[in-house]
Amino acid sequence: MSNSSDSPERRKFLSGVVATIQAAIGGTLGVILGGSILSPGFARRNENWLDAGRLADLADEIPTPVTLRVARQDGYSQVVERQVVFLVKSGSDVKALSSTCTHLGCRVSWQPDTQQLLCPCHGGVYDKAGAVVDGPPPEPLAVLPTRVEGSQVMVQV
Repeated sequence: MSNSSDSPERRKFLSGVVATIQAAIGGTLGVILGGSILSPGFARRNENWLDAGRLADLADEIPTPVTLRVARQDGYSQVVERQVVFLVKSGSDVKALSSTCTHLGCRVSWQPDTQQLLCPCHGGVYDKAGAVVDGPPPEPLAVLPTRVEGSQVMVQV
C-alpha cells in the first residue's frame, strides 16, 4: 500500500523532470534556429578599404574612373570581382561615386563634352556629384566612403 501512496509524488516528480527536459531541448533548438536566422543581421560588415590610386593623379572636379579588385566570399571560395568607381577630387577632398545606375543597374560613363555621367541603357543623366539631372533614375549615384592616407585615396567597398 505504501507504493500507491508514493505514486502521486513519483508521478509529479517525473512530470517535472520530463517538462524540464522538454524545456531544455526546446530552448536549445530555439537558440540554434534563432541564431542562424538572426546572425546575418548582427554580422559585422566587412570593412574592405581598397587603394584607389594617388590623390595627385586626379584632375580637379572631373570624375575619374578607377577599377577596384574586390575580394568577396562566395560560400567556401573567395571570388575577386572588378568594380568601377568614379573618383571626384575637390581640392584636398575626394568623393567616390558608384558607376552603377540606380534605375536598372547599368554602368554609367563620363561624357567630357557634356560634363555629365550618362547611362547608355535608358538615358539616365547624372551631374559630377552623382545627382540625377534627367531620365528615369529614381536616386542619385551611391557615394562610397573614402579617406586619404598619405598621398593615397582609399575607398570602402
